[in-house]
Amino acid sequence: MSTYHAIVVGLGGLGSAALHRLSLEHGPGVLGVEQFELGHHRGASQDHSRIIRLAQHQEHYAALAAPAYKAWAEVEAESGQQLVTRTGGLVIEDRIARAGTATGTRNIEGYTAMFDRFGVGYELLDADELAHRWPQFRPAGGEQALYQSESGIVDAARANAVHVALARAHGAAVRTHTPVRAIRPDGDGVAVVTDDGTLLADRVVVTSDAWTNQVLAGTGVTLPLTVLQEQVTYYATPHLAEFATSRFPVFMWHGRHNFYGFGVHGEMATKLGQHMGGHETTADDRTFEPDPVRRDRYARFVERHIPRFGGPELYSKTCLYTVPPDQDFVLDTVPGHPQIVVAVGAGHAFKFAALIGGLLADLAAGRAPAHPLDAFSITRPALTDPAFPRSFHT
Repeated sequence: MSTYHAIVVGLGGLGSAALHRLSLEHGPGVLGVEQFELGHHRGASQDHSRIIRLAQHQEHYAALAAPAYKAWAEVEAESGQQLVTRTGGLVIEDRIARAGTATGTRNIEGYTAMFDRFGVGYELLDADELAHRWPQFRPAGGEQALYQSESGIVDAARANAVHVALARAHGAAVRTHTPVRAIRPDGDGVAVVTDDGTLLADRVVVTSDAWTNQVLAGTGVTLPLTVLQEQVTYYATPHLAEFATSRFPVFMWHGRHNFYGFGVHGEMATKLGQHMGGHETTADDRTFEPDPVRRDRYARFVERHIPRFGGPELYSKTCLYTVPPDQDFVLDTVPGHPQIVVAVGAGHAFKFAALIGGLLADLAAGRAPAHPLDAFSITRPALTDPAFPRSFHT
């Protein structure tokens, strides 16, 4: 049997970052295992762009936001590759559409409270000021906007490839097309069962997203995870200059639905998605066919609020969110088996991936993580109380 210091199961955003950080400490003693090809489109980490932002409305994420930027800068410095593009970013709240809806802290006040708490500069704009500053938008009049200059884009596919390349440079090995059939505690270590044989490791990091419970089955742990099929649409806008990343910020629009969008980046097209709201599925049952209802919903939003953003549809594509009932991450070790580390990104972790890779390496080493992870405990009520409420259709 082959023996390693650490094995990472799943090489998407979190797994590739963990592989890189583990390789800095253990080099050839680290193995990354991926059931498909690198950069595959079956999970959650594909595509050109994810929003990165200091704008957070919950303290446990706001505390990680600035360190995440620092972690990405470290990866850029080591690789010589640009991964983050600053565009500035808007949070736009349609207060008329949201009237009477419970939003918790996911509103302008929630974001500004965290900015003030962490000393982050921002600007507040009403609907007229938003339209004057960025005439690409057509607000209806009931909107309030929050602008933060450090927001931008992190290139997901490029970042994953960079993390894997850096890990290999430090001596880590990678096996693709190698499904993990089971992991089992083996004394103080872990046995990792594949079709080609059983591997042994002192530590295993499970970053398998929609396949998490399948991989964990041999440990006796089952997490209450819901897999959602989400989608984005790229529009071949003829107005490229207006939506260049130097002139158009990334945005989140909180109204009846929560939309997010990008200027022209990665494709000669703009990009729009909706956070949550997709239908439930499984990793094996999901389709790759976009939902026509959501495709039409996106088109209506674009026509009403950012008409020149639109154009012929270049394509729509699907991805998977794997979400605990409270929509928070899981970053912890398996109870009773500290040699097994589990990470679940809840559909919104990529902006933090470079940082999370280091936190997973901390957990695997048995040392206190560089940042508190209590909110992401595997034993919190959302994961242990069957009565904990769940709602993903926002």
